[in-house]
Amino acid sequence: MRYTTSGESHGRVLTAIVTGVPAGIPVDQSAIDSDLARRQVGYGRGGRMRIETDTASILSGVRFSRTIGSPVALAISNRDWDNWTDVMSVQGEPIDSVRVTAPRPGHADLAGVLKTCSNDVRDVLERASARETAARVAAGAIAKAFLRQVDVEVGSFVFSIGGAAMDTPLDASEVDPSLVEASDVRCPDAEASVRMRAAIDAAHTDGESLGGLFYVTATGLVPGLGGYAEAASRLDARLAAAAMSIPAIKGLEFGDGFAAAKRPGSQVHDAIAHDGPRGFYRKTNHAGGLEGGMTNGEPLIMRLAMKPIPTLMRPLASVDLDSHEVIDASKERSDVCAVPAAAVVAEAEVALVLADSYLQKFGCDCVEDIVTALRAYESRIRS
Repeated sequence: MRYTTSGESHGRVLTAIVTGVPAGIPVDQSAIDSDLARRQVGYGRGGRMRIETDTASILSGVRFSRTIGSPVALAISNRDWDNWTDVMSVQGEPIDSVRVTAPRPGHADLAGVLKTCSNDVRDVLERASARETAARVAAGAIAKAFLRQVDVEVGSFVFSIGGAAMDTPLDASEVDPSLVEASDVRCPDAEASVRMRAAIDAAHTDGESLGGLFYVTATGLVPGLGGYAEAASRLDARLAAAAMSIPAIKGLEFGDGFAAAKRPGSQVHDAIAHDGPRGFYRKTNHAGGLEGGMTNGEPLIMRLAMKPIPTLMRPLASVDLDSHEVIDASKERSDVCAVPAAAVVAEAEVALVLADSYLQKFGCDCVEDIVTALRAYESRIRS
């Protein structure tokens, strides 16, 4: 299962095409729109989110609420397009007065215009904008719909924003999702949520932006997804690549991650146990559900680091593309903090990789056949 997206931040529409989708997946339009809404909300979001109300139009690949085995195409209209028709016109001559010539530090702006020989930063920033991730979330909702058929659930929660953090959970996979969704910073700890909101308020006052840390988890995974024989098949590598493709993500760890580097092996590796009905299992999960490039049957636990958004209301110094003179970096309408939204995007990326791993192992044509093969595998490894 793969996806590709198209569209610009202030263009007419964002699109996603998901290929490798098996037939027979129940698709609930409201579930897709719910994930899109979760991506939009969050304390610290900017004015753009008060304009857009993202919903997905399913253009192909679904009939009578089930996938039919062909690519699924989805579209998300940009309501703000109506205010940008001149700036983002598809036809006509460039308008010099709308050019952006002050690239922002920390963004794709400068490297992008150097790469493409453009004289207008907007050619780059419109596509490099995190607005594109709305299409990824829609694509990920198709993957989540499949994963529900094989009893896998993917979730996320925010651990820290700036210097405000919750206590490290004993088991991130057991955090109550209702507490997460009840918080406007998507943090299950009410006291930490208050501190996070205060940090965002302070950053807004100072013209700053904030990053943070968040977890992504997946439960219900069978052991043996991924592979050890070739580098490209290792699931941790594929998950890391998908997560790091999200704008502003700068760090990632599985399980204990960097903390494991400070401990002896006896405190890092998860002892193996067995009981009749359950089969093989681990009493701890320091590995975060991955060993040797494969799932080991325990919950997947990832923690990701997001840097602060590059657009600052008190901008850093830049250099004008035309004059080469020092100038303040350009300002786009932006968020103070988008860590809660990034966590939802990461759910989508993780779901797509996990769905593809199930299809590689258990078949890719029909959900009923996939589930039958999965149950046979589960029975074998328990015995």
